[in-house]
Amino acid sequence: MDPWEGTLLVIATIGAVAAAIGGWSQDRRSSTARLAAMERKLDLVMDHLGIAAPVDPDVLRHLENGRTIEAVRAYRRQTGTSLVEAKQAVDRIAAHLPVER
Repeated sequence: MDPWEGTLLVIATIGAVAAAIGGWSQDRRSSTARLAAMERKLDLVMDHLGIAAPVDPDVLRHLENGRTIEAVRAYRRQTGTSLVEAKQAVDRIAAHLPVER
């Protein structure tokens, strides 16, 4: 085999692997986006029907102790949502907690 042929074979192999990885990562991003859209729709349906999603006891405990940041962290661990989505969800949960006097 000529050295140029070997070089071209290596370059072609690297290109094929890169293309396969690119396709896989695009599929993964697409699946993630579709899953997020489905979760948002399900949340809207549950809100419309008045169905409360189960809340992690750690989130409630942190909120009851006034530790909002820890509650957001616990919510993110439980759900895998972004920081903004977790903060909004924790704020909604906190709004429905009884106020102690």
